[in-house]
Amino acid sequence: MKILILNGPNLNLQGRRDTQIYGSESFESCLQRLRERYREWTIDYLQSNLEGELIDALHASQGSYAGVVLNAGGYTHTSVALRDAVSAITTPVVEVHISNVAAREEFRHTSLLTPVCRGAILGFGLESYRLAVEWIVNQSSEK
Repeated sequence: MKILILNGPNLNLQGRRDTQIYGSESFESCLQRLRERYREWTIDYLQSNLEGELIDALHASQGSYAGVVLNAGGYTHTSVALRDAVSAITTPVVEVHISNVAAREEFRHTSLLTPVCRGAILGFGLESYRLAVEWIVNQSSEK
């Protein structure tokens, strides 16, 4: 079984950007821990600062992945195109955010993605990714 993690704009800077908000751990170390914890699963990863690449990856996930963990970064609040891509596929998508976006600036309070995702996990740092992966694993084992 396979899981896809998609990270959007600026998440390539995880561990170096706004560490007081996002923490100092790199995403690569988080990904390594996830792969070690879920050895029986293939966890693929794509980070892109380009909206179209994220959309293409969502489309390609159809029929190939048990689920997608999506941190769309700033596109969460602005991208109707990403929302449409999530709603166009049957692959379950879990929205994640490292910070608690509901406790931050007003413009971050609205997610265009939450209504079309299976759920949203936010504010638990990089642990948010593990919680999302855990949900996908559990859902897949119930089938």
